[in-house]
Amino acid sequence: MPAPAILAIDQGTTNTKVLLVAPDGRVLGRASRPMRLDHPRAGWSEQDAEAIWTGVVEAIGEVLAATPDVAVAAVAISNQRETVVLWDATSGRPLGPAVSWQCRRSSPRCAALRAAGHDPLVIEKSGLAIDPMFSAGKLAWLLDAVPGARDRAAAGGLRAGTIDSWLVWRLTGGAVHATDIGNAARTQLLNLATQAWDAELAALFDVPLALLARPMASDGDFGTMADGVCALPAGTPIRAVMGDSHAALYGHGIRAPGGVKVTIGTGSSVMALVEQRAESRNGLSSTIAWGEGGAVRHALEGNITVSGQAARFAVQLLGLADEDALTELAASVADSDGVVFVPALAGLGAPHWQDEARGTISGMTLATQPAHLARATLEAIAHQIVDVVEAMERDTGATLPLLSVDGGATRNDTLLRLLADLSGRRVVRRPDAELSAIGAAMMAARAMGLAGEDIDARAGAIFDPSLDPAARGALRARWRSAVALASRS
Repeated sequence: MPAPAILAIDQGTTNTKVLLVAPDGRVLGRASRPMRLDHPRAGWSEQDAEAIWTGVVEAIGEVLAATPDVAVAAVAISNQRETVVLWDATSGRPLGPAVSWQCRRSSPRCAALRAAGHDPLVIEKSGLAIDPMFSAGKLAWLLDAVPGARDRAAAGGLRAGTIDSWLVWRLTGGAVHATDIGNAARTQLLNLATQAWDAELAALFDVPLALLARPMASDGDFGTMADGVCALPAGTPIRAVMGDSHAALYGHGIRAPGGVKVTIGTGSSVMALVEQRAESRNGLSSTIAWGEGGAVRHALEGNITVSGQAARFAVQLLGLADEDALTELAASVADSDGVVFVPALAGLGAPHWQDEARGTISGMTLATQPAHLARATLEAIAHQIVDVVEAMERDTGATLPLLSVDGGATRNDTLLRLLADLSGRRVVRRPDAELSAIGAAMMAARAMGLAGEDIDARAGAIFDPSLDPAARGALRARWRSAVALASRS
């Protein structure tokens, strides 16, 4: 009899991955498709929603063809968060682009809401400060930009949601319009207290609630596969939906406060569980990690807009072949020789929340070499993470001595050594970097009664700090000065 497995769809900003995961967390098969991210104007980021769907279908077909001896018991979805899609309720055709979480096109709307004094109300209800990263402003922009969209929405002819909702809709053939509570908490339209869509927030952002998917527990029953939509058999259940950062936290095996995970990808997410909803005084977001077994877990999170993308930007800027070449160049010098790169290429996220900040390179002299900028780029990724971890410690009053990391960029040992040195903390890397997919798969396996104990969360590699505290303090002070300069740009 074929071995049972969970098919996990991890739909990210730059790649769509599909993994077949055994109930004990072993990866039995994988396939992926690259995703294109377009920037039609300065500060705008978008994707083709239909291309996202096509990539999912192709990757599912590839992994199933390569593993004929595996039986798919259920589907799990982890997804890039805050990105929104607007589509026709009958045809399923997307209207306009998928507006990316990185996109700043809703900046004017957000600035007007802040100027009108609405930020405290939005934070009180949603846990999130008004910022273009979150979904509500993007959805309002789509409704205004697509001709006739508001009239069609009022007539019930449109649907909208984050990427998880889009995939659930397509996989079920339009039978289910649902989202998980963790993704819903990232829209600025969910009331954390009631765990339901909030009419006052919807009115504030001018988003009709009838468009939105039904919020459900992350381990809920999200319907079954429709006939002929992809290579999966009709009737295969969808039994877990999670935002990628939430799924990674789950995949790390973190089930109680005290642990913190860092996902380093295109951007970065630093997340830690808290006993109950916590209000941040230091620029972090209060959010819902997941709903499982009838209980909701809360978290504090800091979102960094540009992390791994800073390395890709520097590769292009320096005319290098790839990111491996950037790392090799960075490792060729002992330090950045005073050069500081602040990659505010789409504003600054947590804990600064400077929407108008712009990227800066400072500290250069006639002695500056490309290697110094390469090293400053990797240092910048680490510095931004340390900013969030320090804010998290101030909010919780607890010391966070260990950073558990995942994401594509964590394959870079040089980056993780810099993170350990600049944070003064031990950094632990899991053996498999694809913890978003694995975390969602584990939740689905538990929902199906297939998983027993939590998956093995052993370390794949450990990086301990070696930098003198005085030197660390000097580097951190120089970074803070550079951030202040970028914020005034």
